[in-house]
Amino acid sequence: MNQEEMKARTKAFALKIIKIIESFPHHRTAEVMAKQLLRSAMSVGANYRAACRAKSSADFIAKMGIVEEEADECIYWMELLVDSGLINHNDLNYLMEEANELLAITVASIKTARNRKR
Repeated sequence: MNQEEMKARTKAFALKIIKIIESFPHHRTAEVMAKQLLRSAMSVGANYRAACRAKSSADFIAKMGIVEEEADECIYWMELLVDSGLINHNDLNYLMEEANELLAITVASIKTARNRKR
């Protein structure tokens, strides 16, 4: 997958999160978790774009590390929403799968960059 495809995919992920959050119940707890999920989902794409403009391999690896953390955080918040019973697993399943795929792609990119750096 090239950079432009990954940029588009991370942006689409954030947009899908935005859309689904609008359907969440208006409970205080759900709203707090939705806000955290929204922040981390938008951060995945924003930090990936920053990684694409990295000034060195070390800078790229560091910025991709942030992408990795934010993608994993998205998974965490979605798991909490499901496990708490606030959101049905079926409503988030495809987004959880996408977050896991983005995480796997990111980890693979970091490993490749580290191997090239050696």
